[in-house]
Amino acid sequence: MPQVLRIGPYIVYFWSNESNPLEPVHVHIASGTPSSDATKIWITQSGKTLLCHNRSRIPNQMLRNLQRVIESNSASVIEAWQKHFGEISYYC
Repeated sequence: MPQVLRIGPYIVYFWSNESNPLEPVHVHIASGTPSSDATKIWITQSGKTLLCHNRSRIPNQMLRNLQRVIESNSASVIEAWQKHFGEISYYC
């Protein structure tokens, strides 16, 4: 699981064993051990974020803060996705 960002106790990462065909660009967020079922955030082509689900149960205010940090780093996240997976598509 390539770690993309570390924000306080939260790890922002890609799950390396994504489905085939590859899902659109997104990150998972967890505090502690990464899992495929952690909070999932889509990254749009414009660099904004959309919450897919919050299965890590991150408090809403913290989740909004995390999304803002991901948005401000979206270009590097997208670049890392392209480098890791070799292709890219967007949810919207």
